[in-house]
Amino acid sequence: MSAQTVVTRIAPSPTGYMHIGTARTALFNYLYARRFGGKFLIRVEDTDRERSTQGAVDAIFEGMAWLGLAADEEPVFQHTRADRHRAVVDEMLQRGGAYRCWMTVEELEAERTVARAEGRAVRSPWRDSTLPPPDAPFVVRLKAPREGQTVLHDVVKGDIVFENSQLDDLILLRSDGAPTYNLAVVADDHDMGVTHVIRGDDHVSNGARQSLIYQALGWDLPVFAHIPLIHGPDGAKLSKRHGAQAVGEFAEMGYLPEATRNYLARLGWGHGDDELFSDEQAIAWFDIKDVVSSPARLDWDKLAHINRHYIRLADDRRLADLIIPRLLGFDALQTSRLIAVIGLVKDGAATLVELANLVAFALTATDAPLDAKTAGLLTDETKARLGRLRDTLAATDDWSVPALEALIRDFAAAEQVGIGKFGPALRGSLGKGSPAPDLASTLVTFGKDEALARLAFAVKP
Repeated sequence: MSAQTVVTRIAPSPTGYMHIGTARTALFNYLYARRFGGKFLIRVEDTDRERSTQGAVDAIFEGMAWLGLAADEEPVFQHTRADRHRAVVDEMLQRGGAYRCWMTVEELEAERTVARAEGRAVRSPWRDSTLPPPDAPFVVRLKAPREGQTVLHDVVKGDIVFENSQLDDLILLRSDGAPTYNLAVVADDHDMGVTHVIRGDDHVSNGARQSLIYQALGWDLPVFAHIPLIHGPDGAKLSKRHGAQAVGEFAEMGYLPEATRNYLARLGWGHGDDELFSDEQAIAWFDIKDVVSSPARLDWDKLAHINRHYIRLADDRRLADLIIPRLLGFDALQTSRLIAVIGLVKDGAATLVELANLVAFALTATDAPLDAKTAGLLTDETKARLGRLRDTLAATDDWSVPALEALIRDFAAAEQVGIGKFGPALRGSLGKGSPAPDLASTLVTFGKDEALARLAFAVKP
């Protein structure tokens, strides 16, 4: 990179939820800025005031906060810059790069029909007209080149060539004075000092049109990088049938933000065969030129694998705080037990939802009714055997996993039965039928007094 400070931005529109593709684009912009010691900015493109909602704005910032992608400056709200956008259009008029157009709706439709038949873009008769302007509303259009080609130099896709005959004189300012999307984007990116425009490849055609606006203003173009969209596992465009699409849905499904960052970074980019890597490694390795030009596919199994890895690494107290809202009727007095059991069971969880299910056994009440399966296992013979096991457990002073594992083995040998003869009934008696870890770990989770109380409740006549 040159000495120029890298400035990237994410520019979502607040007209709905924050899409996971937008999150991936934000991550790529963030990593690139961090890699080269630059700045990462956020601009909310809310010029469509009718469709923009506060709820969608909140979803953007909640999603960014959950992902851990913090901007380096206060966010820019595009609608507040309308006066600046109009000033840029005035400058283009003065430079001869734009013109006022008084075509009526009927005239425009007629021209569109002819243009379509001739295989060219719409042309306005007002582009080079010397007629006196009528006293009527007008729009301001870009005076785009009519011949030759416009080449969009793209870091990901290579050079993309557009025939100028196919590019119309796009509207810059509507008849009500409202600036249009492409004009606002160019003005904002220029004023924000954006050096690299990294966004989805659904904006490729916008890249060509925006290049012409830059040139008409005599401004330096940013580096363009259009990244392929994310497809579903079947290769089709990502939709609801493929599962979650919004960042908030990934959080609700129990994925950790660090796991989601790791996974999203691998969607279309990679560092050799490395599948698991830290944020610091991602920053050190990431370069937009290494992004592939073909669409990435969402793979739920890989996401689960990565999330499982990060759950294992996560602090048990943090995991407890994350799953407590998922535990109905949770009593704060159970927090210590919850933290202890998380350390025993988290290796088996691919999501926070699964982790919440795995700890449920430890949070049941001592006198909660036994589930039907456990009750069916508790024959008179099994109750008697568990009663003897309870007496053996009560006599031990070493309540550790290794000691209890040995005690259970020795008890089974003394009873001349396999552990399978009483183990399922023991597990069910302790956890009330909820999934539980190995027997010794389950006993340690409850502690001696609680474990003995649960066994007493199970074997009572």
